[in-house]
Amino acid sequence: MPDTTALDQATSMIEKAWTQPIEVLEILAVRRPCADPLLRSAMHIRTALAITDNAAAVHQDRLHALTRPGYVLAYYELERIVSSAADLRVALAESGAHVQAIRRVIEAREAASAADRTPAASLSRAAVARSELAPRAPGQVPDQPVPAAVIGLPPTAPGPHR
Repeated sequence: MPDTTALDQATSMIEKAWTQPIEVLEILAVRRPCADPLLRSAMHIRTALAITDNAAAVHQDRLHALTRPGYVLAYYELERIVSSAADLRVALAESGAHVQAIRRVIEAREAASAADRTPAASLSRAAVARSELAPRAPGQVPDQPVPAAVIGLPPTAPGPHR
């Protein structure tokens, strides 16, 4: 059984969270970006992860080619092994960071959906809907900003205080 890559792990996490195949989610993220900004964010991170995952595979293949059994290294190839190993470590660390970022986006989505189910959230949505339907006071233009209330103590006298 082949090892699962970070991209495979991220894809399964996204599919599980949004309960749709990744092909459908890619189309939704492009066609209606404002409908679900968290999906769009997760798909952007997944795209970056695909690039990083590909780079990690290239570095790993290069290391396997340089360290295959029976192959005698030339002196100048030692530097290639060291740099490929370092590049592979960087790519794997970036992949892990991308998977972690997708996990955080999914957690934010779950927290937002849980907050939408609370009674306070439904009451606030109802209040906003009622306020939009309420009649305006005579002479008030719709969507006019309300003047800010003054908070704090009024100044006692002009001039410097001691």
